[in-house]
Amino acid sequence: GLRRVAHGGKAETEEAITSASEAFSDWSERTGRERSRILYKAYELMMEDAERLGKILTLEQGKPLKEAVGEVKGAANFLLWYAEEASRGYGEWIPSSSKEKRLLVIPQAVGVVGAITPWNFPSSMITRKLAPALAAGCTVVLKPAPDTPLSAIEIMKVFDQAGMPPGVVNLVTGDAEEIGNALLVDKRVRLITFTGSTEVGKYLMRESATHVKKLSLELGGHAPSIVFEDADIDKATTLVLGSKFRNNGQTCICTNRLYVHESIKSSFTNLLKEKVLKMKIGYGLDDGVELGPLINKAALEKVGSHVEDSAGGSAK
Repeated sequence: GLRRVAHGGKAETEEAITSASEAFSDWSERTGRERSRILYKAYELMMEDAERLGKILTLEQGKPLKEAVGEVKGAANFLLWYAEEASRGYGEWIPSSSKEKRLLVIPQAVGVVGAITPWNFPSSMITRKLAPALAAGCTVVLKPAPDTPLSAIEIMKVFDQAGMPPGVVNLVTGDAEEIGNALLVDKRVRLITFTGSTEVGKYLMRESATHVKKLSLELGGHAPSIVFEDADIDKATTLVLGSKFRNNGQTCICTNRLYVHESIKSSFTNLLKEKVLKMKIGYGLDDGVELGPLINKAALEKVGSHVEDSAGGSAK
């Protein structure tokens, strides 16, 4: 069924930044072990609730339930990894050129982090960004993709149940442009982390220059799969199928194009086609479904234009 979600903008984002800024001193001064315990508890809670969280993910994003539950467990494992890393913020002694000096590097939390996440992996992309920031002692303002706010809301509940102090993690859903701009112009936000298109990444880089914000960007890819003449064709077609059709092709690293050695072109193409035709398309919660719906109408139209373009060329 339909769900109602808060529609925030500039004012709500500024409020969240203030909350994160006020919480930063206490959170960053805690020991890595203290932060680790909360992250580890969040990991346990996500793993215990993976089936329910996976169902919510499928309902809002479309991917098959098996993929969704797998993503939730992967998301939980980011929390586990950084729970373990939280206590390992090692410094470094550096040999000095002077006998009178000793040089020591001490890692410190950068400050408030603005995290902007995509819709294609609405759970794992959140914990992948938040877990290292929280482990390091940073506080966070999260802006999830407008298409998939529900998984973000559930993850916030997990953090709350795990004992995360107020203000350390903040969620703002709503007007993407207003929220993003508020994160950019506020100098209290010291780092922006973003996964999405190269075009938006360039915009964030330009606008972050005013306050010399740090940036962590994961942008668009253009990935070929290359199949050599000595390849195991059955294994190669299975791997290509998994890469290209995972999440209905809506991944940052899915295969964009195939290069196949001429000597195996026919046998490879025929076997790949045979496997594609066996894939089950349908509602993500139904048994055996391997391909769910695309995220929205714009995505459907984009795929349609690719098909038309190919059909008008040499595609068969």
